[in-house]
Amino acid sequence: MTQPARVLVYSHDSFGLGHLRRCRALGGALTASRPDLTTLILSGSPIIGAFEFPERVDFVRVPGVIKLKDGAYVPLKLSVEAGDAFRLRAEIIEQAARVFAPDLLIVDKEPLGLRGELTQTLRMLKERGTKLVLGLRDVLDDAEALDQEWHRKGVHPALSELYDEIWIYGCEDIYDPLQGVALAEGLREKTKFTGYLKRETSPGRPQQRLPDGPFVLITTGGGGDGEGLIDWALTAYEHFGADLPQALFVLGPFMEPAAQENFLARAAALPEVTATVFDAEMERIVEKSSGVVAMGGYNTFCEILSFDKPAVIVPREKPRREQWIRAKQAADMGLARMLEDPAEHGGTRDPFAMAEAIRGLAAQPKPSAALRLGMMDGLGEVVRLSARWLT
Repeated sequence: MTQPARVLVYSHDSFGLGHLRRCRALGGALTASRPDLTTLILSGSPIIGAFEFPERVDFVRVPGVIKLKDGAYVPLKLSVEAGDAFRLRAEIIEQAARVFAPDLLIVDKEPLGLRGELTQTLRMLKERGTKLVLGLRDVLDDAEALDQEWHRKGVHPALSELYDEIWIYGCEDIYDPLQGVALAEGLREKTKFTGYLKRETSPGRPQQRLPDGPFVLITTGGGGDGEGLIDWALTAYEHFGADLPQALFVLGPFMEPAAQENFLARAAALPEVTATVFDAEMERIVEKSSGVVAMGGYNTFCEILSFDKPAVIVPREKPRREQWIRAKQAADMGLARMLEDPAEHGGTRDPFAMAEAIRGLAAQPKPSAALRLGMMDGLGEVVRLSARWLT
């Protein structure tokens, strides 16, 4: 009996929701494309169990770690040294890969895994004949910062010697995340642009009760760096709420608990505002909204485009320029409006400016007015590229 096709997806996901949700979308598209395919996701996300997964998609959770402000990693829950936590993660990853025996491994963003934890697994699977792919979002950072990071982590030999292809989940004529990065000969030929990963709603319902009537969604993604946006938008409603549309605030599960409590209390005092911390069915909330105010991470951007919602993107600029670059490109193309945060440069957030941005969503063109042909075909292209190695 022939073994069913198997795809292994690695996501380091120490913090935030972006990598996990992208891998979940990839796994669902791959298994939906053929009945004999199964996908296993390796993830360090502490809330992966809160999500529903499609048929024939499952996950193995490795012990979580978290990055401190000084750049050091520490275990999220275990009382062990960081080195022991990473050795444990690496051994779980390698053993899972050995037993699962995938035909294809898709690595999300980190070519060698977190602190190199994937290196031995990559070599082992390469020897076994598994096809290895590095999947990158449309924007990583500015070119100089990315080049320095990859040199510091020593990933260039792996890109040349281990990986069969690099897939970029975006469009080359919009932004090339590898432009300006010193790449070895032949890597450009191994690089494929897929288009953005279109999202769909699942059969379930949002956990959060939605406002009656039209509402604007204000979201931070994971929320670990979203306090500024939430405070700015809440202040706008505290000053001008009577003239603004209803709003649903989704704070994000990784926001500091004290900040969550403060924001929930402020929201409860505003008749136009509903607030919640987390909902695993964000796609359905975006679909039901009349517009979106967001920080502009990759997944939120894909949802804005997928459900054709007018949006205001308020990007962060630290520690990476990723969100700012994406927001600027989107604004230049007419896909969304960009509202820069003055606090990123030591300025003061004006509640009137935020109120005007929220109020302006009603007259703002939808992304479909500026979408290019094939721009949202990413999942279909991933299925097509994978099929060459899964026969």
